[in-house]
Amino acid sequence: MTAETDDETEALRRLIARARVVLWDFDGPICRLFAGHSAEDVARDLVKWLDQRGLGGLLPEQERQARDPHDILRAVDSRHPGSDLIAELEERLTKEELRAASSAWPTAYADRLIRTWQAVGSRLAVTTNNSARTARSYLQGRGLLPCFAPHIYGRTRDLARLKPHPHCLNQALTAVGAAPGEALMIGDTPSDLHAASRAGTGFLGYARNARKAAVLRDAGATVVVGSLEPVLRVVESTGR
Repeated sequence: MTAETDDETEALRRLIARARVVLWDFDGPICRLFAGHSAEDVARDLVKWLDQRGLGGLLPEQERQARDPHDILRAVDSRHPGSDLIAELEERLTKEELRAASSAWPTAYADRLIRTWQAVGSRLAVTTNNSARTARSYLQGRGLLPCFAPHIYGRTRDLARLKPHPHCLNQALTAVGAAPGEALMIGDTPSDLHAASRAGTGFLGYARNARKAAVLRDAGATVVVGSLEPVLRVVESTGR
């Protein structure tokens, strides 16, 4: 749904009204992290780095073609969980994400929505599979860090706790002292939806195109917006 009809707007309003804590995924709802620094290129570079160390055989051909660098991390971690190799790969990805943060594109209406939600008294946190250092760097550059800090929860070297595991959501809820029913997560992938479901929070899907919206709906999301503008309107009108 795109929150354009009266019924859709009311569903969005009900979802927001229950939220005293808002958990934001980072790459997607807040910005397009790899807008100027291709995630696919980063994934290829990780594979190349493994090849240069004689470790390319860890990845079957299908996994070598992965477009998401997290898929490379997960594939290696499935064979060498918690190893020094994983630590090195994760740090390389973090450095690439930090580079990408400088050219990331802000999601339309995200900055204003973040500031408005904080201004009306909601607590905000970032719950992301990206590095917390990356999210912090981007938010600092946009002047948004005070809206979230210190509640920024990201990828650790324990990759089994990446979403859809609810670990980062549970961390945020514990830190702000909120019950799951008081929280709303904004995410753009099925893994965000599943993490929210497992944590017991509400879920608002953000999809920047029809394909992503269909993927979220197929995964079970009931409220999906194609823009944060209707979310901003509701928050401004209700003060929640």
